Amino acid sequence: MKQLAASIVVLPALTVLALAPLAQAAQAGKSPLKVFILAGQSNMEGQAVVDLDDEEYYNGGRGNLEHVMQDPAKAHLYKHLKHGDGNWAVRDDVWVWYKTEQAGVKKGGLTIGYTPYPEKHHFGPELQFGHVLGDYLDNQVLLIKTAWGGKSLYRDFRPPSSGGQVGPCYTRMLDETREALANIGKDFPDYDGHGYEIAGFVWFQGWNDMGDEAAVAEYEENLANLIKDVRKELGVPRLPVVIGETGNCDNMTFRRAQAAVAQRPELRGTVTFVATGEFRRPAQESPNVGHGHHWYGNAESYLLIGNALGEAMKRLLAPVE
Repeated sequence: MKQLAASIVVLPALTVLALAPLAQAAQAGKSPLKVFILAGQSNMEGQAVVDLDDEEYYNGGRGNLEHVMQDPAKAHLYKHLKHGDGNWAVRDDVWVWYKTEQAGVKKGGLTIGYTPYPEKHHFGPELQFGHVLGDYLDNQVLLIKTAWGGKSLYRDFRPPSSGGQVGPCYTRMLDETREALANIGKDFPDYDGHGYEIAGFVWFQGWNDMGDEAAVAEYEENLANLIKDVRKELGVPRLPVVIGETGNCDNMTFRRAQAAVAQRPELRGTVTFVATGEFRRPAQESPNVGHGHHWYGNAESYLLIGNALGEAMKRLLAPVE
């Protein structure tokens, strides 16, 4: 097993970045199971459109995943997402657990469809993030998604160290993480039972804070507190954390506050910030022309975001020399 910069093994209990191609999807993976928590609001939930192409509601499919994959200049970047028979690829070494409010718990091998919507017409950053980490690690990988649309860090995810009332989503995030970890053996029959390691935390949130002056003023401190409190709750003092920028908003003061968290002396080296503004695509080239808050539902945007988050996590997991 590789020696990682920060790790804890728990026995079972309770530019445009080039996308990383999938070399081989059918690999069993080794122990311990590597667990990554993906938290945030609607953009972490997953709003990228897979195949919906109604002319009125989805702009004729422009910018959806099927459309993007048909671009000869980019097809090689996305070929790992489908089998030769045209079916969507499903990894057996990378799993997803996501407790949705409408469709209950979605769990299984990494593929499209781990979103709040009942059917498999959308995906989120987890898709390419999971491919990047699955290719990088020899271990089995579990992605625990815990996200809700329209939630702020200022109120909904407010961590204990920030004072005031602890946000209900902060509590739910930890409760759902514990629920997923307690049911690994039941939910994922291929889990070998040889323990898991909470290996990383990804935060992709911000839209509901960036328009509130008080929330913007507190954002850096609140996010730093959230990271510290989550590490304490999970018992991983140097848990690697990746912060995804809210690059689809134009409030640069807010975006600078997000970036500043990774530069705080007490977090530097274990927390990294990922700029995402360059991944925004024009509305007219996207499925949801009126949904700028959701990156217009553009599949390429979400794939590039997931890829960048995954590559950043890889750097934090780099073996200690």
